[in-house]
Amino acid sequence: MKKIKIATIGGGSSYTPELMEGFIKRYSELPIGEIWLVDIEAGREKLEIVGALAQRMWDATPYKVKVVTTLNRREALKDADFVTTQFRVGLLDARIKDERIPLSHGMLGQETNGAGGMFKAFRTIPVMKEIIEDMRELCSDAWLINFTNPSGMITEAVIKEFGWKKCIGLCNVPVMAMMKEGATIGVDASKLSYQFAGLNHFHWHRVFDENGKEVTKQIIDHINDKESGLPKNIFSADFSLDLLHATKVVPCGYHRYYYCEREMLNHSIEEFKNEGTRAEQVKEVEEALFKLYKNEDLTIKPEELSKRGGAYYSDAACECISAIYNNKGIHMVVSTQNNGAIPCLDSDSIVEVSSIISSRGAEPIAWGEMSSFEKGYIQIMKAMEECTIKAALTGDYGTALEAFSINPLVQHGDEARIVLNELLVAHEKYLPQFKNKIEELKKEGVHSTDSVVIDLMMNGH
Repeated sequence: MKKIKIATIGGGSSYTPELMEGFIKRYSELPIGEIWLVDIEAGREKLEIVGALAQRMWDATPYKVKVVTTLNRREALKDADFVTTQFRVGLLDARIKDERIPLSHGMLGQETNGAGGMFKAFRTIPVMKEIIEDMRELCSDAWLINFTNPSGMITEAVIKEFGWKKCIGLCNVPVMAMMKEGATIGVDASKLSYQFAGLNHFHWHRVFDENGKEVTKQIIDHINDKESGLPKNIFSADFSLDLLHATKVVPCGYHRYYYCEREMLNHSIEEFKNEGTRAEQVKEVEEALFKLYKNEDLTIKPEELSKRGGAYYSDAACECISAIYNNKGIHMVVSTQNNGAIPCLDSDSIVEVSSIISSRGAEPIAWGEMSSFEKGYIQIMKAMEECTIKAALTGDYGTALEAFSINPLVQHGDEARIVLNELLVAHEKYLPQFKNKIEELKKEGVHSTDSVVIDLMMNGH
């Protein structure tokens, strides 16, 4: 039997041990021969540390799998059967700017939502385009499994703009909901079935028991419980149960930024002033993790990785790869082409929906008509994503301002322009497509306030 070659771009990520654990668990159904971990020069040290741990994990099993670390992406991609992407352009320092600069203006700073999420897309989409160009030449039949954030926008760029149809986007948020929610109503998770529909970090779902009876209302009743499946990186502001019972669907954890915007913003500002942004906290967690990873006696994924905030991403990637390779035909929640699953969005839009995963890839399950409330929200969010992708590819300032103006988490008018300008200058190194505009802004004296902590509340925010 031909051995499988896996190439992981962003292989120096702290998530890689979970990826190894997932492949080890599935070796009997995924006969892997080589796993290539590729990163950039700035990530060399972490790549070497995590690569050594990955090899120790395999060496502690009966399976002969070779882990190769490299800074040469093309070498890693050559003849790969599956490519996974888990990279961060600009590393965590870029995320810190994404969070601090908006917060310095009393605006939400968050990794995948609001201004920060759009800038992560601006930096990432051009790099993903280069990866696809390499894949066309070096592994033209490979599947791309993406969990680089913002996953939905990256997946849309890959499929819709770059024409790479063999791509599936993943997120851990639906996985956590399906794992944790049952306990809130005293039902084993295996006895429940789910249907999801929406966009990445902006989806809703319904829940059914083993007899097909809908139990969505009961799940909503417990949505504000501490163990309701909320990712560790999201503050647990209480949803309005009146609102959720009117919608009759369960929102994802990230909906708190939209349904509870003021409370979430105030919490972020307080955290920013007193503890540092979430990105700064993650940086500390990562430093501790890599100290653990250096331990030559460590041969398993450490429990501390669960504090990182993206638990189950990597395991979901392994399950998706196995489902494709083994033609399993199983239910997963993924980002894929809409194809009519959500009627109020274009057929070629990328949506995050319940799908059947097989050797054909992802086949979305129809959700049906959405209510006016969900329809209005999702159309705005999709328009924002489309503007963001267009700006990332063209470097057009006006299009970037369109994306900022339509995003519900960005204050409109002059404030949106000011934050956009500061983020452009702050991320100059990673935004060559905006070079001319950035030079113009610098001549006008625009600078970044990302290192300045001001009393936002005193300024009326």
